[in-house]
Amino acid sequence: MTNERYDRQTILTDFGPDAQHKLKEAKVLVIGAGGLGVPVLTYLNAMGVGTLGMVDNDRVALSNLHRQVLYNETDIGKPKVQLALKKLTAQNSETQLIAHEDFLNTANALRLIAEYDVIVDASDNFPTRYLVNDACVILEKPFIYGALHGFEGQVSVFNYQEGPTYRCLFPTMPKDDEVPNCNENGVLGVIPGIVGNLQALETVKVITGVGKPLSGELLLFNGLSNVFQKIRFSRKAENVERTVLQDSYDFECETSIETIDAKVFQELLDTGQSLELIDVRTEKEFAQHHLKCAKNIPLSALQERQTEIVLDKRVYFICQSGIRSKKAIEQLQQSFSNTSLINVSGGMNVMGNHAVKH
Repeated sequence: MTNERYDRQTILTDFGPDAQHKLKEAKVLVIGAGGLGVPVLTYLNAMGVGTLGMVDNDRVALSNLHRQVLYNETDIGKPKVQLALKKLTAQNSETQLIAHEDFLNTANALRLIAEYDVIVDASDNFPTRYLVNDACVILEKPFIYGALHGFEGQVSVFNYQEGPTYRCLFPTMPKDDEVPNCNENGVLGVIPGIVGNLQALETVKVITGVGKPLSGELLLFNGLSNVFQKIRFSRKAENVERTVLQDSYDFECETSIETIDAKVFQELLDTGQSLELIDVRTEKEFAQHHLKCAKNIPLSALQERQTEIVLDKRVYFICQSGIRSKKAIEQLQQSFSNTSLINVSGGMNVMGNHAVKH
């Protein structure tokens, strides 16, 4: 370890060489290399965490760049973890960087998380958060939580020194139609940077023992008023008795919906086959970029305009991520019970590189 690199933090009276050594010996896994993961990875790497793993299987999109500042325009379409690996190595060659180019799932969660000391949840969805929580409870690993919504953010530390778990604060996963969707509601670019840096700070505190981690406290940040608030919550014994993962962490669905993976759908488009594709995003989103064969019927206007849908063939529905298109199918299933309505899973987030842009 190069002493000069870290001397501005090792000269801190309450930090010092001992805390720096603890960082060097630590192994941290960051789940997600997007809006939250980028600042977490960048600062933990810069500060001298010895082993830094990252889990993500996404590729850079143009819409990422306003908040995911590790990437640039020439990176569009490339895997995030491979780009992060290269750029973080250039930032600090002393760190052992490990890229797990995959999404966290029930098949790999216990294996991956077992290899690290501290887990940082920088994901953007509820299924992953509950999976991370349960795996960390089983393996007795602390994890650092962060979440975003518009101009606001949340941070907490779960499963730390017999403290509360994520399920102690949020016992059950909401239904997908109850979840705010950032593709519809958005997020201000700087907010992930603030929340991600707070997650990095909590990670350093957990590793070094310096300061008081946010265990049993949920920190709420409002960027419009620059107000911080804390909500206290307690550990519930039943939430630490878990010994196995659930079979599935998908949202509960009351109806069965046929889906097609966006990459498979692109292969179908490449065949030139005629099909009916309904893009249920807003007119503004559609105008910015869309698939050439798509017909724009915003979700908010779907009931009034459903007669525009051609029913003599299979009908595909697409949105930015696959959530709104799923809602569209749920609305239409009863009326179109004799027609195949298929959701394009992953949506334009996956297929954006094939879109017509304006």
